[in-house]
Amino acid sequence: MTRLARVLAWVLALGVVMAPLVAVLNGWMAPQRWPIRHLQVTAEYQRVSAEEVRATVARHLGQGYFDTDPGIVRSALAALPWVRHAEVRKRWPDRLEVLLVEHRARAHWGEDRLLSDEGIVFAVPGAAELQGLPFLAGPDERMDEVLDLHERARRLLSGAGLMLEGTRLSRRGSWTLSLRGGTRIVAGRQADPEARLARLVRVLPKVLTGERRAMRSIDLRYPDGFAVAWVQEMPESPAPGAAAATRGGSGAPPSPDPLASRTASTFLVPGLARPRTPHSIFTIPGFST
Repeated sequence: MTRLARVLAWVLALGVVMAPLVAVLNGWMAPQRWPIRHLQVTAEYQRVSAEEVRATVARHLGQGYFDTDPGIVRSALAALPWVRHAEVRKRWPDRLEVLLVEHRARAHWGEDRLLSDEGIVFAVPGAAELQGLPFLAGPDERMDEVLDLHERARRLLSGAGLMLEGTRLSRRGSWTLSLRGGTRIVAGRQADPEARLARLVRVLPKVLTGERRAMRSIDLRYPDGFAVAWVQEMPESPAPGAAAATRGGSGAPPSPDPLASRTASTFLVPGLARPRTPHSIFTIPGFST
């Protein structure tokens, strides 16, 4: 390299070093000289409003382009309820670009959290009041197992006209399902609760034929069948005339409806062991007698 070339290189290097200093001294890079004038937001606005985004960005802007930190703005936006992911970029000379991706709730998870369609558990204010979502619960580490059984059980039960609204797995591994209308299905600590649900679906339509009472619970923990607890209807108060007629007769109250007094029924699979308590036998197709 010639002497002239070395001198030019030094001058160029000195210029690179001195240019920012000169710019600062002349106010070219002063914050107020290059304010952020435009905000471009790309978002779905399903749960997060445009006003909420603008207010959050405004609170965390610097005085201008050079002292606005995109990382600080991004962290503030990511902390908003329902925000799953946020990106923030500066564009010279006066633009800030924001990208927001929201959570999409798939189900309730536990008492006060939600489960997104990507399998992320998150909390937002008022989560418990959200309508139209199934209620799922269980240990977080077994979330996939709860989701899988809920979906399979939903398809099975819909074949019998039953609407599944919730699936719960206890810490001890016991399964409980909730139907629309309040009926609970207790499957217990079964390695394969789906098999017992399938057996229930085959039989239940016949069990309910002609039945006017509502089901309170269904217990699938029996190895040879299942038990149904019925909602007991309150007897109607007799009319004054009816009471007088009763007093004029034998004095004994009318015999109660035997069906109204029964609050539980057990349905067995013929050929399997049977309990010694009174029960109603109902044949389950596919099992030999």
